[in-house]
Amino acid sequence: MTIDDWRKRIDEIDAKLVELLNQRSRCAAEIGRLKKRQQVPLYQPEREAQIFLNISRRNGGPLSDAALRRVFERIIDEGRSVERQAMGGSEDEKGK
Repeated sequence: MTIDDWRKRIDEIDAKLVELLNQRSRCAAEIGRLKKRQQVPLYQPEREAQIFLNISRRNGGPLSDAALRRVFERIIDEGRSVERQAMGGSEDEKGK
């Protein structure tokens, strides 16, 4: 395969990642609405720890566990922002 072929493949994967990340965000919004109704705190460190454990168990490389953790920390942070908005909060309330 040529560089252009590989780049096309990356573009296809990126399109799938965008769709999957938006699906994940829709799930996070629903979780935020449920948390509000059930008066559950936004931040749940035990859930994040479980996510990191899950991705580490599924990691077959070539990305290291540390690299995937950094990627997922960002994904989780953005998901938390979506949850916060669904709970009626604003971006100014980060971390609460």
